[in-house]
Amino acid sequence: MSAAALAVVVPPTLGAAAPAAGTGAVRVVAPDRPIVFARYSTAAPVEDLYAIAPTGGAPVKLTHTPAVSDVMPSWSPDGERVAFLRYGSGGAVDGIWTMKSTGGGLKAVPGSKGASEPAWSPDGKRIAYSRPVGTQREIYVAGVDGTSATRLTHTAGDEFRPTWSPDGKQLAFSRADASGTSRLMRLQLSTLAQSPVTGPGTHDGTPDWSRGNRIVFSRVDATGFAHLYVVRPDGSGAHRITSARANDTYPSWSPDGRRLVFTRGGTDDADPQHLFLVRADGTALTQLTKAGTHDLQADWRP
Repeated sequence: MSAAALAVVVPPTLGAAAPAAGTGAVRVVAPDRPIVFARYSTAAPVEDLYAIAPTGGAPVKLTHTPAVSDVMPSWSPDGERVAFLRYGSGGAVDGIWTMKSTGGGLKAVPGSKGASEPAWSPDGKRIAYSRPVGTQREIYVAGVDGTSATRLTHTAGDEFRPTWSPDGKQLAFSRADASGTSRLMRLQLSTLAQSPVTGPGTHDGTPDWSRGNRIVFSRVDATGFAHLYVVRPDGSGAHRITSARANDTYPSWSPDGRRLVFTRGGTDDADPQHLFLVRADGTALTQLTKAGTHDLQADWRP
């Protein structure tokens, strides 16, 4: 891999120090941190992970696995590693793995067979994920090395896509019920007490909790399309921020909480899915990837 590619995938933790205008004081310039995502095409239906700068350019391929798929990436808080789901041919799920941010250095997370949708905790010590229990899926949390795996939910619904609060004390996730609806829930880790974030009868999924204490999620609303919404953790202030006649899913916050990356498209395999960027108020929409591929499940490096 070239030095230029490395600069895209692994920027420094902090930007270069520079004098603040007119003061001589030193200010720290935050980097434009990379976005990791899964990609496949109809010609090559096995997914691999890629990284791209939010300013655009050619994505850098991180995994090269023609026989297995790598999906659902999640950055570690220090940006050194990525957790992801790897599953093999024939649909056999192999579980959660971690790798270096440049690819390589692969480590399986023991005890995670059948798990999906990993989410790395803010302290870097734990991974939350969804895992099958009988015919249902429940939320678990375990050490990054697979130790101390603990089941957090015990319901008749299916629990998906956990996301951590900024202080690491709560999780939000999507709960689907037998009627085909899904809503966002919030769980207090110290007590396992749960409370709803969005109302019943909705179709809400793929939440992501920002450092600014807002939750973005995808909702299939009355238009029949999936749009992005933002809500406070207590359920107040819900509002829509995208409104195109398209499906917008898998949103992820920028480190400063001002922008989002998400997937648009994918009504069927013939409809490419691209990554888009948008400000948190719904303005300044830009398309990030433009290949005739399916680009999805993006995660913006913290």
